[in-house]
Amino acid sequence: MPAIVIVGAQWGDEGKGKATDLLGERVDYVVKPNGGNNAGHTVVVGGEKFELKLLPAGILSENATPVIGNGVVVNLEALFEEIDALQSRGVDTSRLRISANAHIVAPYHQTIDKVSERFLGKRAIGTTGRGIGPTYMDKVGRLGIRVQDLFDASILRQKVEGALHQKNELLVKLFNRRAVDADEITEQLLSYAERLRPMVVDTTIMLNDALDKGEVVLMEGGQATYLDVDHGTYPFVTSSNPTSGGACVGSGVGPTRVDRVIGIVKAYTTRVGAGPFPTELFDEWGEFLQTTGGEVGVNTGRPRRCGWYDSLMIRHAVRINGFTDIVLTKLDVLTGIEEIPLCIGYEVDGEVHHDMPMTQTEFHHAQPVYETMPGWTEDITGALTFEDLPQNAQNYVKRLEELAGCRISAIGVGPGREATIQVHPLLPEPVGEGS
Repeated sequence: MPAIVIVGAQWGDEGKGKATDLLGERVDYVVKPNGGNNAGHTVVVGGEKFELKLLPAGILSENATPVIGNGVVVNLEALFEEIDALQSRGVDTSRLRISANAHIVAPYHQTIDKVSERFLGKRAIGTTGRGIGPTYMDKVGRLGIRVQDLFDASILRQKVEGALHQKNELLVKLFNRRAVDADEITEQLLSYAERLRPMVVDTTIMLNDALDKGEVVLMEGGQATYLDVDHGTYPFVTSSNPTSGGACVGSGVGPTRVDRVIGIVKAYTTRVGAGPFPTELFDEWGEFLQTTGGEVGVNTGRPRRCGWYDSLMIRHAVRINGFTDIVLTKLDVLTGIEEIPLCIGYEVDGEVHHDMPMTQTEFHHAQPVYETMPGWTEDITGALTFEDLPQNAQNYVKRLEELAGCRISAIGVGPGREATIQVHPLLPEPVGEGS
């Protein structure tokens, strides 16, 4: 069987965890290929809510092996806190596997993240302060510490010293902080080694062997398309590539083995943190979407900025990622809105654009051009088929599909795993019919 990639099509929080969990019941491996504990998933199973941060959503599946890929940055303290919390609720985490090549988030990365944001003042990016950016900086700068380094104390000590040589100068002389002790950091990291060891494997070989055997590998990208360091609203982005191409790099699975790329799209738009947001609402409708949709960041606890659906963003995300299918989430949140605005263009300096502007300046100054569609008042949370939806809801979905240029294969009509309408099968044959 080929591999499948799940990607957020907006700024994150689209419901990737639910979609991954839904498919995770019917796949063999669920891989997190990028990001760290800065991007959470909320998954509701059997009425229970699980908030996952570093672990793949597939950890909740009884059938799938959850995998943290080489492209992830791992905070070991956060990892084991999350594992312990799940185990206390009866979740089996024994199948978790972690790439030996994944990089480690050290305590000094978090320190630098926080002091750097404060130093930037009004130019702050709005990071989570969890050290993700500084860890990726060390990775690219070849000063990083990988999971495999924890199993060689001598190598680990050398790498920590090398990483801290410049950082301590920065902390002491620029940020007026005390220097970080290399021995203290080394001992702290080594304390996790034995518990970590049984989980660590060459995940690239494991995943490719699984594909060779006909097993299904699902890759769930953290964050989303417009937080991608290359394709997002730079510099208000994450430090990795949460697009479909990044999933291949972060897992070691080649692109020719990918059969489906599934984009997760919210029926409106949300964003956490700073950066431009053309359809953002500052009125009672923004408050309605925030309250009705429960729009609060899983990791940060910050209210998400809310706005109407932006079709230009989605169409561009389809291009970047090569989506074969879209899963539309939170359609039920729009119930009760008499007329639903839908962004179909941007006006920039008197000119209307129907594609994403080339420059950040143009995007920052873009004013949304809307069309409106009749809404619905009927409760749709019990809908089992597309035909069960009110006609106006069906029309809204069809219009989004037309504007995206990609089929909408599943529709979320409630928070639970079961509250999903399957329009087209998301898994290729012979795995089975859609759930």
